[in-house]
Amino acid sequence: MLPQRIAVLSIHTSPLDQPGTGDAGGMNVYVVETSKRLALAGVEVDIFTRATSSAHHNDVELSPGVTVKRITAGPFEGLLKNDLPGQLCAVTAGVLRAEAAKPEGYYDLIHSHYWLSGQVGWLASERWRVPLIHTMHTMGRVKNLDIAQGDRAEPEMRIIGEQQVVDVSSRLVANTQVEAQQLIDLYDANPRAIDVVNPGVDLDSFSPGPQSTARQELGLPLDATVLLFVGRIQPLKAPDILIRAAAELIAMRPELRSSLVVVICGGASGTGLEHPESLSNLAAELGISDIIRFEPPGTREKLVSWYRAADLTVVPSYSESFGLVAIESQACGTPVVASAVGGLTTAVADGVSGQLVHGHNPIAYSHVLNQLIMNPLHRDELAAGARMHAAYFGWENTTAGLLQTYSLALSQESVHA
Repeated sequence: MLPQRIAVLSIHTSPLDQPGTGDAGGMNVYVVETSKRLALAGVEVDIFTRATSSAHHNDVELSPGVTVKRITAGPFEGLLKNDLPGQLCAVTAGVLRAEAAKPEGYYDLIHSHYWLSGQVGWLASERWRVPLIHTMHTMGRVKNLDIAQGDRAEPEMRIIGEQQVVDVSSRLVANTQVEAQQLIDLYDANPRAIDVVNPGVDLDSFSPGPQSTARQELGLPLDATVLLFVGRIQPLKAPDILIRAAAELIAMRPELRSSLVVVICGGASGTGLEHPESLSNLAAELGISDIIRFEPPGTREKLVSWYRAADLTVVPSYSESFGLVAIESQACGTPVVASAVGGLTTAVADGVSGQLVHGHNPIAYSHVLNQLIMNPLHRDELAAGARMHAAYFGWENTTAGLLQTYSLALSQESVHA
């Protein structure tokens, strides 16, 4: 039993936003890519999000069969994610109002993303009498287990809200088996109500290409050693660890200064907005400003070029539910050095497509990076492994998994009706 029409809730960040800045990241990519493919499979998708700009009409066609519905709740700009709980009533009213203008039984089910959306989905599912499917993406209790220096603990309001969503959801979609176990251990989720569905990557767009061509396009020396960070600039993502590791590399091997280029590609987000110059100040303090290159988020095509241009992509996050950056990089044939946390232990095949680092010690990262820089043959082996590993994570597989979850939820609903 497959749904004909679903409501997808992405309240705190819009699929129309540019990933890599503000609150837009891997979840945005996930919502866009799965929605497009669900539509191709015959499921009509309406994505509800809070309006943050007056630049678009209320309804925007993202692709055939996928419509973004922008709900006005609070000011268009200047409202931080932590302020959004105060607007959930207005958002919920907007979602219910949009459905009320349609024929009864318009949506077959709801799929909410992140706990704020889950709160809205909770009321909507009861009002519409349809199943609520929820994907956490990140969890407050998980983030609070290993807080980055300079970051703040997630508030109790979020923890309570997440627990409520877990308790009322018909089914939970976990990005990895690790996340499924965290839901069970930390939120007492019913194991029989959890489906593990790995996120994916667009294997047509993210693909290997000549490194020299990418470097010429981006203005990088052809003989440089390029280390790449892609993501939102905030303590959770830990770009500072890469900068500190680069300083350790230069101290260890001073001759690297003439060839090493560290690229930080992303925009400030979360608590990173409070100190937007922190990374450039850190580089200056460490005396390596000359090797650090800051780049704003760009188009998908530009991102592919950065991955192809890099020798290694570094993902030193304190917490990741999956780590789309790691899969995207590997799909382009660039090995990944990542923290051995959360979904990154699934996204990166340790010793095959990259290397996992336990802990967040910049010295440990510098030693791993040095070993890989010094051994191009091993890097080539990892590059081949990266492409093979990423091939298992196409968005088509993700969409097929979601359709199975939807079918199961609808079957359970019909039994209980």
